[in-house]
Amino acid sequence: MNEQDLIHDWNRVGAAFDWTRARVDLNDETLRDGLQSPSVKDPSLEVKRKLLHLMADLGIVAADIGLPGAGPRVVEQVRALAREIRDSKLPIFPNCAARTVIADIEPIVRIAQEIGIPIEAATFIGSSPIRQYTEDWTIERMLKSTEEAVSFAVRQGLPVMYVTEDTTRAKPETLKRLYGTAIDCGAKRICLADTVGHATPDGVRALVNFVKKEIVEKKSVEKNSVKIDWHGHRDRGMGLINCLAAIEAGVDRVHATALGVGERVGNAEMDLLIVNLKLLGAHTGDLSKLPEYCRTVAEAVGMPIPLNYPVMGSDAFRTGTGVHAAAIIKAKKKGHAWLADRVYSSIPAGELGLEQVIEISPVSGLSNVKFWLQQHGYDPDDEAAAQALFEAAKRSDHTLTAEECHHLLRQGAWR
Repeated sequence: MNEQDLIHDWNRVGAAFDWTRARVDLNDETLRDGLQSPSVKDPSLEVKRKLLHLMADLGIVAADIGLPGAGPRVVEQVRALAREIRDSKLPIFPNCAARTVIADIEPIVRIAQEIGIPIEAATFIGSSPIRQYTEDWTIERMLKSTEEAVSFAVRQGLPVMYVTEDTTRAKPETLKRLYGTAIDCGAKRICLADTVGHATPDGVRALVNFVKKEIVEKKSVEKNSVKIDWHGHRDRGMGLINCLAAIEAGVDRVHATALGVGERVGNAEMDLLIVNLKLLGAHTGDLSKLPEYCRTVAEAVGMPIPLNYPVMGSDAFRTGTGVHAAAIIKAKKKGHAWLADRVYSSIPAGELGLEQVIEISPVSGLSNVKFWLQQHGYDPDDEAAAQALFEAAKRSDHTLTAEECHHLLRQGAWR
């Protein structure tokens, strides 16, 4: 039997984009943008070091390790994280956020020189008309700030990623002038930011195509010398799909955070992005560390993973539904783990070091009950025990816990 013959993948029928040929890097913003959430705690330095290692294990190649212009405490943490990358030889290219002011860039220069590794300066400035009006900024002032900041960083030997905040609501001519100035001053990477989660996938594609054709290509720079990043938020719930749209449109790197933590309702979810890229054939890394990465962040920042959160929620691979459970059990009886992991799931739990879990609920069938008995060391052919659990579940208003099932079986009231 050819396993792939068991699934007809409509996602690939008529697809205009070959995901197996996609080449995109991942930049993790958890330790900077993620910590701007108004509800999170700042993790300990020990946890932040651990997260760098987990990022490397997951094939994430870059990470924002802080905004040292925020003050001495952040400077010390950024220094420690850069040292961890250096000493552990992690395949992580660090970057630090900075406003387009020299005072924000200077501490990045000092840390990079002290630690002896390149640190990319992610210099950012607002670009939309609404932001300009609010701040009383003129385009001339913005261009001057851009020129001074990028030129300073380049002279000091820092790689520069020039970021326009609120790019998805900015005017084309403004973007041409801002990005053009940054590139002329030596920026080797430009970042398109959907700062308030305004964009739709169509908007993402239109923006990326515009920047590629009207800015990067028309600057007549050496081919591939200027890279394009995408940084998106999920205010409208489209953070993840917009990342995929940006990749389809040809960006070189996308930004995301663990579990989508971040300002307001957060950023695109790094964990879900990795899973989807893996399923599409665009990510070849091992996913087994993904649960630890997510649990570590959830515990460290004080934001529990919702039960129904995709892939990492506790209900993701858990069912008490009779029809669903019956299909999984039949697949298991065939001795076919691949089949059991996919018959009622689009995501193979086994690749994450997880497994399908069958429980007993008000909508369960007897097959759920017998399977549960077998998995917990009871005789699955004990019809009286099975019937007792089955009837208890039908009377219940919730999925029975293991403790409730064990208690009922210990009572043996039906015997």
